Amino acid sequence: MSPRHSIAEAARTRDRIVRAAVQDASRLGLEGLTVGSLARRLGMSKAGLIGPFGSREALLAAALDQAVQIFQAAVIAPLEQRPPGAERLELLIDRWVAYLADCPFPGGCFVTAASSELDGRPGPLRDRLREGVASWRARIAAEVAAAQAELPGPHRPAEEVAATLVGLSMALNQEVQLLEDREAAPRARAAMRHAAGLRP
Repeated sequence: MSPRHSIAEAARTRDRIVRAAVQDASRLGLEGLTVGSLARRLGMSKAGLIGPFGSREALLAAALDQAVQIFQAAVIAPLEQRPPGAERLELLIDRWVAYLADCPFPGGCFVTAASSELDGRPGPLRDRLREGVASWRARIAAEVAAAQAELPGPHRPAEEVAATLVGLSMALNQEVQLLEDREAAPRARAAMRHAAGLRP
């Protein structure tokens, strides 16, 4: 086996492990994910599963990072070529709601679930999640501020609107996952647009 092939194979193995870890952690929680159960599911030894990461904690961090990347690819990346403003904020809300209504994770929004799980558990994983959530909130506030520059006032502070949008998104995740409410997505979309000062 050539070194190049060996490196590519190692990358594929690592990616396979991370994808499975994300799926399992979505159902069980990050702390509920065990090396033994994941290794059995993938037909690997515990050492072979942990090897590419060095530790269980590093594997959990990789799973969290992967979940964030999936969200960013679905919600943020498609809007990058559009200029900031009301239209981009509207599309951001639409994509955010669509993501939550038809979530790629079996347990619903990964970050929402992880936030509830880790909010009272100090440690590197919580710190990593907190940094990601803070960055997302700052991104929303910036999008709101850019939209408000185009919309008639008066306006609520952009940070306050961002907090409202996050709260509505978390409520939507609960209504979709726990209550199985089929009307939740259009209701949340209307509420988020209203909170942002956009057209219904």
